[in-house]
Amino acid sequence: MKNSSSRQPFPEVARAAPRATTRRIMLGGVAIGGGAPVSVQTMADTDTRDVKSTVACIKHVMEAGCDIVRLAVPDSEAAAALVEIRKRTEGVPLVADIHFDWRLAMLSLEAGLDGLRINPGNIGGVDKVRAVAEAAKNRKVPIRIGVNGGSLEPALLLKYGGATPEALVESAMGHVAMLEAADFGDIKISVKASDVPRTVAAYRLLSARTRYPLHLGLTEAGTFLAGTVRSSVAIGILLAEGIGDTVRVSLTDTPLKEVAAGQELLRCLKLRAPGPNVTSCPTCGRTRADVVNTATAVETALEKLYKENPAIARPHVAVMGCVVNGPGEARDADIALVGGSEFFYLYVKGKRVSKHPEGEAAQAVVDAVRRFE
Repeated sequence: MKNSSSRQPFPEVARAAPRATTRRIMLGGVAIGGGAPVSVQTMADTDTRDVKSTVACIKHVMEAGCDIVRLAVPDSEAAAALVEIRKRTEGVPLVADIHFDWRLAMLSLEAGLDGLRINPGNIGGVDKVRAVAEAAKNRKVPIRIGVNGGSLEPALLLKYGGATPEALVESAMGHVAMLEAADFGDIKISVKASDVPRTVAAYRLLSARTRYPLHLGLTEAGTFLAGTVRSSVAIGILLAEGIGDTVRVSLTDTPLKEVAAGQELLRCLKLRAPGPNVTSCPTCGRTRADVVNTATAVETALEKLYKENPAIARPHVAVMGCVVNGPGEARDADIALVGGSEFFYLYVKGKRVSKHPEGEAAQAVVDAVRRFE
């Protein structure tokens, strides 16, 4: 299955700090760390035992620009379903999310998954950790150590008085030591809390202590608006400091929303090739055209256009609601819509060229982009 996203860094990267030097690992065909482009991940929201719906979810998020998909593997029935899921999603980097039972990790490896997400301390003892590590090493499958603030070891909670950044990092490094003792080094680490300050502090501490690649995220971040804002602040701060190799914007919403938020976050930092370059005005009492739905329709139509035609021009498009700022923005933008009473004027290179009903305005922009030189 072909991934339609572009993981190449934007050619004019502007960063507050250089990327931290981390080891490179391979998750299927996706390089992580060692200067590779930052990857976007999500997790399927389907019952893994339902092969049809899980495969459909994987295909949808990959078409939306996701790079890596994680699947919950809570029991042997889910592990058995991975065999067929793997067959139907050839080429897609898939990660098995394992807790408590080392045998599920072994079954996931046998099914051909590309990565494991575990906490070595909770899958069955040192001998079981060694068995999983050996099997993963033989298959060249990396392991992500995933530490969350809500599931820390009781001893660390007692030592630090709660899920502090120091507790999160000590937990992670303890798990790293278990894998290293088993002669395993294809490791990725995450240390997620449910608030911005602890998450940022934990990753800063971890980045100073290890060269393993880091997966960024805020756990239990919340619903779409709150979760996107909180995750963007935490992940954005860290990426701007050069910390992080993969990201997931965890939301109480659909995986497609997570991917969209992650993509836009990377675009804002010029860590991913740009998508539609659309500006639009806030609505007010002067607005007589449907700016909200029109701007959304323009973005959606242009996303589709760019996926189908990656080399096509990506001009600056403005969607404005009235004559106060509209004409001025239209002059500054390459292509613009300026609203009237239930219609939009189309401007190209500052000149008004046509008039369109609201329902046809987005297509008029797409047609103008196709012709743009």
